[in-house]
Amino acid sequence: MTLFLAIIGVFIGFLSGFFAIGGGTMLVPVLLMAGYDIKFAIGISVTQMAFSSLFGSYLNYKKGVLNLKNSIAVGVGGFFGAANSGYIVKHLSSKILTVIFLSFVILAIYRFFKSPNVSDKKEINNNFLLFVIGYFVGTISISVGIGGALLITPILVGFLHFPLKKALSSALFFVIFSSVSGFISLAINGYVHYYDGFIVGLFSLVGVYFGIMLSHKTEHKRHKKLLLIFYVVILILILKKLFGV
Repeated sequence: MTLFLAIIGVFIGFLSGFFAIGGGTMLVPVLLMAGYDIKFAIGISVTQMAFSSLFGSYLNYKKGVLNLKNSIAVGVGGFFGAANSGYIVKHLSSKILTVIFLSFVILAIYRFFKSPNVSDKKEINNNFLLFVIGYFVGTISISVGIGGALLITPILVGFLHFPLKKALSSALFFVIFSSVSGFISLAINGYVHYYDGFIVGLFSLVGVYFGIMLSHKTEHKRHKKLLLIFYVVILILILKKLFGV
């Protein structure tokens, strides 16, 4: 099982770096298929997110694509919102959590499909609004095992008119706050397998490095198309699990 978790960690880390996500969008379905209950899959996922988002954001900062001012506002909101996750996971069934997860994937696909490749509108950089968005996304996303980048990116691009690369780096930075807060909340409620989570998290750092490097070299339009394909794959995996196909 350790070797399996290590391999999965590298793979998920690459996706985290390239698509600027925490990794839970892919890791949770994989763990579900491996036999984990969704609540413990969420705990492992959140642990991995903390590793990948910290390292990925450091690499983005070194590359000069991370705007800390906007990212901190949405990140702090995510931290406080994610603190509710342990309570939500404790009081909602696995089935309901899976349906919520599925709903957010559909929302992300829709928003990305509707948003233009390059917006001609001015960015909305209201820090209070970014905090509120972060709080809402943090509350919901960590409860279903995703860091929130899957939702933050479409919101920043589709509603606040952020350039894609800037939105992606801010979304990954957001995951630091939401995943750390979510980890604490889930650990208190007994939903974290520490060994499994740390193995996946440590090995994900290798994948994150190469994912970030490739992301910076990928043209905007192609990057967006790959994101849409990725979201569709996630949707299919969750539908398969939900309906037992």
